[in-house]
Amino acid sequence: MKKATGVLVAGAVAVVLAGCSSGGGGGGKGDGSYTVGIANFTLTGPYFIGMDKAIKAEAKKKGVEIVSTDAGGDAAKLASNVEDLLSKDVDAVIISGGPLESAPAVLNSVKAADKPAVLVDRKFRTGTYSSWIGPDNEAIGKQNGEFLVKRLSKGGTVAVVKGGPADNTIGLDRTKGVKAALAKAPGIKVVEAPDYGDWSTDGGLKVMESLLASHSDIDAVFCENDAMCLGAQRAIKDAGRQDKIVLAGVDGQAEALKAILDGTNYLVTGLNDADVIGSLGLDRTVDILDGKKTEKDTVVPSPSVTKENAQKYYDPKGNF
Repeated sequence: MKKATGVLVAGAVAVVLAGCSSGGGGGGKGDGSYTVGIANFTLTGPYFIGMDKAIKAEAKKKGVEIVSTDAGGDAAKLASNVEDLLSKDVDAVIISGGPLESAPAVLNSVKAADKPAVLVDRKFRTGTYSSWIGPDNEAIGKQNGEFLVKRLSKGGTVAVVKGGPADNTIGLDRTKGVKAALAKAPGIKVVEAPDYGDWSTDGGLKVMESLLASHSDIDAVFCENDAMCLGAQRAIKDAGRQDKIVLAGVDGQAEALKAILDGTNYLVTGLNDADVIGSLGLDRTVDILDGKKTEKDTVVPSPSVTKENAQKYYDPKGNF
């Protein structure tokens, strides 16, 4: 877990988007002997892998049995995985939806089985769930944009690397936030990459190579996640432009925090810690099963991480 997990967890309890909920679902056994299913839309990419590991680690501490599944990015497979979990009579299902915008079949199945459905990171656009724990993505983008405005006090060009697909509200909100902040500085121009980086390091590398080939005036890069920014950083270094271009990412991936600590051109990230959200998701699930009154929606704080405070959050032994 990141070093500041305790601080973030305390803050998350205090920051709420909407009311409270008695939890929904079956109400639980009340004896703590639970089996919880994890329905992962995808386990590609360090963020989602870290989330899965964090849920399992917290479950081990609490004596909760875990059954984890991976849909491989297939919505139909996610639905069948959930049906399989329910057939195993799990007490609740934690859903890590990744880039999936909605999963009506999944939520309907869990509701019909009268089990709690807890969403981590991704909140679906529609459907009934028991609780959601995740970040304010627009706010993260905005604070990154404000950082870049200060950095580029004399103006400049900011390139934006998006994860995709086109309707992914997580990426859209992050870019919306950063662009809103940059728009307040008339001397800053924004260039959006036409292709998507698919939230991966290799994807960020390819998109950045294309941007560098078509734009010679880039001063800064904002990526919708750290993995893509790490790839973009490599492309910038390969082009010999690391002294002229700075980077800003999102998530707090250990490799990004290390790059910030090392004083490279990776200057800032917005913390969206898979360790924290995953562990909170498991805790929330157990609380619901115990019959406790819980928050319906909880926003996890996402502080800006720079060289000045990165050591506080960096843990190379963490899950993410």
